[in-house]
Amino acid sequence: MSVPQTTTRRRRRALSSLGLMALVTLLISSPQTNLAQSNDEVRALWVTRASITTPAAIAAVVESARSSGFNTLLVQVRGRGDAYFTSTLEPRADALTGQPADFDPLADVIARAHAQGLRVHAWTNVDLIASATELPSSRSHLIYRHPDWLMVPRPLAFELAKIDPRSPEYVGRLARWTRAADDVEGLFLSPIHRDAADHVVAVVDDLVRRYPVDGVHLDYIRYPGPLFDYSRAALLAFRQDLDPAMTPAERLRFDPSSMTALLAATDTYPERWSGFRRSRLNALLLRIRTVVKSRRPQALLSAAVYPEALEAATHRFQDWPMWVENRWLDVICPMAYTPDAATFAAQIASVRQVAGTQPVWAGIGAYRLSPAQTVDNIITARRLGASGIVLFSYDSLVHPPRGLEYLTTVSRAAFTP
Repeated sequence: MSVPQTTTRRRRRALSSLGLMALVTLLISSPQTNLAQSNDEVRALWVTRASITTPAAIAAVVESARSSGFNTLLVQVRGRGDAYFTSTLEPRADALTGQPADFDPLADVIARAHAQGLRVHAWTNVDLIASATELPSSRSHLIYRHPDWLMVPRPLAFELAKIDPRSPEYVGRLARWTRAADDVEGLFLSPIHRDAADHVVAVVDDLVRRYPVDGVHLDYIRYPGPLFDYSRAALLAFRQDLDPAMTPAERLRFDPSSMTALLAATDTYPERWSGFRRSRLNALLLRIRTVVKSRRPQALLSAAVYPEALEAATHRFQDWPMWVENRWLDVICPMAYTPDAATFAAQIASVRQVAGTQPVWAGIGAYRLSPAQTVDNIITARRLGASGIVLFSYDSLVHPPRGLEYLTTVSRAAFTP
């Protein structure tokens, strides 16, 4: 008798708390000796867009990574709905103003890195497309061309439903609300809007068609939280999804012309509403995978995810256990940024168990740690079977007062045979 797929996922997510605590205790109590890494271990750096705005900055990134023993760069080339590469679909990044028109940061990174034997993955922010504190200057940016594609929080649902999205007040009100929220990073594109999803897929397709990247790394492929997306278009899409299963009385009750009725539908069917939002994000990921693999079959598709699987799936609608189970991702990168060694060990152990045979690159929040703590986390990740590590971030580790000493210290302790 076959076990339902959802049941299988739940079983794989569930860890024995006793077994996990025993593992963590063993890790913490074991001598912190430097376990030999395999020859194909990925030693990567997240490189934010701030470090690729000039040729000199790019040269410094590549040389620092090479001399410190790193072999992979995850380079942020789509930060906030803009392009640090040649694109006809999105505006050139504001930070590149003043640079020659033919300066192409991604092309430069690839040329320099490949010449030094380093791999380059194009780090792409998927749903986060604008800061709420400093809106893009280009009028061709998506928040001005298609404000109706933006996610809306429930507290603004009624208010924004009464405002024409083409009015400046629409984005202005959304930005003001976001600035006042403590836990929302900016303005997000909604995967529920089919045209918005089409646009993201087209951007990735264009990128992998033009550039010989070794991989595509997805970030912010998630919702800001359970309060999103309550835009009118998203609610109408959910109402349409419900329609085949509705009785005539329910169709009258959940009148699609009434915002009150549309919101009532999400309250009446909360599990289906959550599942609907997850399914649209799942569909977007699958489409991205399809275009990446069709253009560059050998390129790896990875994603930065919340390490706690239940929180990721229920609060961010980021069902990464299902993504790895279906092999929609080649690599999973848990953002285990905690400064606590025991918590880090527990998070990586949990992800490693859920991932099964799929590779895990442990994301380490080195910006919060001393070099010794980062080295300890690298050793812990190896013990737990991670096939690679990624430090966040190059920028925070080389800027004063740290300088290159941080990377050099980590390299000597963790990468030297």
